[in-house]
Amino acid sequence: MRINIDHLTKYVFSQPARSVIQHLRVTPQSNANQTILNWDINIDCDAKLTPFRDAYGNSCHILAIDKNIHELNIEVIGSADVTSNNGLVEGAIEPFSPLVYLRPTPLATPSAQIKEFAHDVASSSNKLDALHCVLSAIHKQIAFVVGATNSTTDAAMAFENRQGVCQDLAHIFIAASRALSIPSRYISGHLLRQDGQNFQEASHAWAESYVEGLGWIAFDAANGICADEHYVRVAVGLDYRDAAPVSGARYGGGFETLSVGLHVRQSSEQSQS
Repeated sequence: MRINIDHLTKYVFSQPARSVIQHLRVTPQSNANQTILNWDINIDCDAKLTPFRDAYGNSCHILAIDKNIHELNIEVIGSADVTSNNGLVEGAIEPFSPLVYLRPTPLATPSAQIKEFAHDVASSSNKLDALHCVLSAIHKQIAFVVGATNSTTDAAMAFENRQGVCQDLAHIFIAASRALSIPSRYISGHLLRQDGQNFQEASHAWAESYVEGLGWIAFDAANGICADEHYVRVAVGLDYRDAAPVSGARYGGGFETLSVGLHVRQSSEQSQS
């Protein structure tokens, strides 16, 4: 399936901002499941973009602006051919041993409640079956509620309140999986929705867990499924902080208003098999 993506991040500052530095993790990479056909980052002002690869193997850019600006638009446009592999992730850059992804992190540390939950619902000793049990239980028990959390909400808080968005459900899944001694990691990317909602307010998030003998498998707790040909994988990390599409700092600027516009759609020009 060929997917086209247009992702706009817009900052408006109440006062002139200067010396803006942004860390962009918005560029996906080809692997066995997806082929990136074209991908561009457009900035609406005089800026310097420096590409680099981070410790997790993500394709990143540092955006630097050294003059006063009142607003900043970061537009990402691209297309990808994606195939389904029953959730298996193959051909991705893997700088680390899977054991690194057993580390607890501030946003995905299993609380006592999450540990109890994980061991209660994972009725099978088979790791893959256990992960599917955790996936199903989170999808059923945690309500998807926009605005109930923010980017600093951790898995424990979202689980206690039984609500959140895709970022929170991914963190809960990661924390529960790590409580079962299964390496798990956070993925940011894009989802071609099946309900016809091509215009979205944010990118998507899911998790990947490592099963010996199979490798990394992608689980989307927000939708209760393994990732398929509707998913474009962009960045990976221990939790959201390592894979956030845009993060950074600035001098000045007063208050800022952030808005995100995202158009994910199936291309009329389909890939040839």
